[in-house]
Amino acid sequence: MVQNIQKQKNGPGRIIFYLLILGSPLGLILISVFLGRYPISVSDVVTVLSSLANGHGVNEIHYSIIFHVRLPRAILAALVGGSLAVSGAAFQGLFRNPLVSSGMLGVSSGAGFGAALALILCNGFFYVYFFSFAFGLAAVGLCFFISRICGGTRQTVTLVLGGVIVGSVFSALISFLKYVADPYDQLPAIVFWLMGSLSRAEYSLIVVAGIPMVLGSAGLMIIRWHLNVLAMGDKQAHSLGLNVNLNRIFIIFCATLATAAAVCVSGVIGWIGLVVPHMGRMMIGNNNKSLIPVSFSIGACFLIVVDNLSRMISSSEMPLGILTALVGGPFFIYLLKQTKGREW
Repeated sequence: MVQNIQKQKNGPGRIIFYLLILGSPLGLILISVFLGRYPISVSDVVTVLSSLANGHGVNEIHYSIIFHVRLPRAILAALVGGSLAVSGAAFQGLFRNPLVSSGMLGVSSGAGFGAALALILCNGFFYVYFFSFAFGLAAVGLCFFISRICGGTRQTVTLVLGGVIVGSVFSALISFLKYVADPYDQLPAIVFWLMGSLSRAEYSLIVVAGIPMVLGSAGLMIIRWHLNVLAMGDKQAHSLGLNVNLNRIFIIFCATLATAAAVCVSGVIGWIGLVVPHMGRMMIGNNNKSLIPVSFSIGACFLIVVDNLSRMISSSEMPLGILTALVGGPFFIYLLKQTKGREW
C-alpha cells in the first residue's frame, strides 16, 4: 500500500491525488447527513437537501435532524479534527520530534482544567467554552515563562519540558476538581467532557470557535515553508536569514490558538495530533509545504468518520476520545510497521 501511494505521489497523477485528499472532507460532510441512528431514507435526505434554507414542503423532523444535528456536527468535526492535526504536524516539525502532539505544551490539560472549573463554579456551557479556551492559552504562556526563567541555549528543549511540567500540574488539578466535585451532578459532566464529544454542535458555536481555529490553521498554512528551514536546526536557519525566535513564537501561537479553540468545543480528544501527521508523511513525504494542508484534510476526515461511528454504534453516544484511541493506537502501530521510522 505504501509503495503504491509513493508511486502515485511521484507520478503524473500527483495533482489529482492532492486534490482528492484536500477535497475529501467536503465529501465526507455530505455523506454524514445520510448517516445516523434515526432512520431517514436516501430519497428523503435528497429532498431535504434540495429544499436548502427554507425547509418548506419537507418533513420538519427530517429537516431539523439534517440541518440542525448532523450537518453542524460534521462541520465542527472537520474543523476540530483539522485544527488538531495541523497543530500536531507543526509541532512535530518545529520540535523535530515524531512523538509530539498538538497538546504537547499543556494546552489540552489547561483547557480541561478550565472546563472542569467552569462546570463546578458556573452554570451554562458558555463559561465552559470561555474558561477552557482561556486556560488552554494560559498553559502555553506558563510553558514560555518556564522556558524563559530556566534559560539555556536549547529553548526548544526547555519548552517541551515546560509543557510536560505544566501538563502534569494541570492534570493533577483536574484530579483535585474531580475529588471535590458533586458525584451526582458535576463529576459525571466533568468526566464526559474530558472524554470528548460534539453533541452540543450548533452553528453559533461553529462561528465562535471556528474563527480562532481557522485563523490558527491559516497562519500555519502561510508559514509552512519556514517549518522546513526550522527543521534543519537553529544554526542552519540563522545562516539562511530566518528569524528563528520570531518564527517559533508565531508557529506556537497559531498552533496553540487552533488547538485551544478545538479543545474548548470538543473536549480532550487524543491521538489526532499525533497519528494524523504520520499518515500524511506516509502519503506525501516530509515536505511541510504539502504536509500541513494534507494533515488538516486527513484530520478533518478522521474525526468526521469517528464522530459518525460514535453516533451510530450504540444507542447512547460513545465519547470521541475512546474511539480515537481504539482506532488511532492500532493504526499507529501499522504506520510504524510500514514506515519503520524512515520519515524521521
